[in-house]
Amino acid sequence: MTQLERAGNGEITKEVMTAAGEEGVDARTLAGLVAAGKAVIPANANRQCRIVGIGGGLRTKVNASIGTSTSIADAAMEVEKARIAEKYGADTLMDLSVGGDIAGIRRAVMNEVRLPVGTVPLYEAFALAIEKYGAAVKMPEELLFEVTERQCEEGVGFMAIHCGINRKTVEMLRRQHYRYGGLVSKGGSYMVAWMEHNGRENPLYEHFDRVVSILRKHDTVLSLGNGFRAGAIHDSTDRVQIQELLINCELAETGRSAGCQTMVEGPGHIPINEIEANIIMEKKMSGGSPFYMLGPITTDIAPGYDHITAAIGAALSSSYGADFICYVTPSEHLGLPYPGDVREGVIAARIAAHVGDMIKHRKTDADKAMGKARRDMLWDEQFRLAIDPERAIEIKGRRDGQTQKGDPHSCTMCGRFCANDMLRGMFEKDMTGSDKK
Repeated sequence: MTQLERAGNGEITKEVMTAAGEEGVDARTLAGLVAAGKAVIPANANRQCRIVGIGGGLRTKVNASIGTSTSIADAAMEVEKARIAEKYGADTLMDLSVGGDIAGIRRAVMNEVRLPVGTVPLYEAFALAIEKYGAAVKMPEELLFEVTERQCEEGVGFMAIHCGINRKTVEMLRRQHYRYGGLVSKGGSYMVAWMEHNGRENPLYEHFDRVVSILRKHDTVLSLGNGFRAGAIHDSTDRVQIQELLINCELAETGRSAGCQTMVEGPGHIPINEIEANIIMEKKMSGGSPFYMLGPITTDIAPGYDHITAAIGAALSSSYGADFICYVTPSEHLGLPYPGDVREGVIAARIAAHVGDMIKHRKTDADKAMGKARRDMLWDEQFRLAIDPERAIEIKGRRDGQTQKGDPHSCTMCGRFCANDMLRGMFEKDMTGSDKK
């Protein structure tokens, strides 16, 4: 039975207990959210991994995506990227490999980290079709289900499945005269090409009950993929994106009623004034399914800094009620991310998630503690509270070493002109309660 079904039967599983303990929430309350489909716990029984709760009432989680391309397929680098993602605080990992030994790379990554690992089975199915039949459009539809089943058996915790692409959404894309940014989802574009070439419906939509049956058997979370997400700001919240969202929200409820844990993905590139509306729509139309935000990227003109454009969108998304953030790295739109890009992306997304949780969950205790540590020049405490202590220690240490007059008590920003030193002792004696020095 799945976590959803067991919670619906009134059982508080050890996974629910663990997730609730880490979040500081009541286990019975979390079980109720899981039973209602408003929270999910990727806990495939075929693999022991870290327990992570995603959804209503919980801290906003961060996913780090790694994976090869057909241009760069370095298995050792992907394992290193996985290690870095885990080290710097990603909550989950997605292997999006499309080049090299896809299955072998996935197994190596899953053996290396304890994070729940997600995949897009469509990628491996199309890659196999190219290898065996010479073209992705020649893929037998049965291969999709074989790959999905095999990945579930390996212990994959959640899967992005592109079920919301169907003949209606493809026709809508044609009627609106395509898009400024084109179709940027690999899974989405390959599935549309397959449908157009074969004159067939998307098997993942047509046989959705089979998709649900496979994932439910292994308690793999169904993440309804955003194949028509916007790849340019001017394509955001267009008719085809919203039509796919409608379908995915309906399918989320259908899957949930069949006992499968589900969440919904969206929306890619989006201006900040449309973020809240997308979240409201997803939550209302899906019955509160967790919303997995891909980025979102908030401007198209910052290549090399898209981890920053996405952090802006992610912070707002989290504050408006998104539950799960997919990081973006500095190499987005430029090339395959390297290990250093993964670190930058994870940290930027974690900062954004925390900024959102400060509003959504009133989680400000760490910020309050940091303010006091800075006031009192308690450097070890500041480093302890930092999202990336290594970076903070490195920056301060490098600057302290550049001056013979460096004072470990202060920093080189102000030196002897330190504002806090100037007023030290004047007002602390007047502070009362929890703010007392």
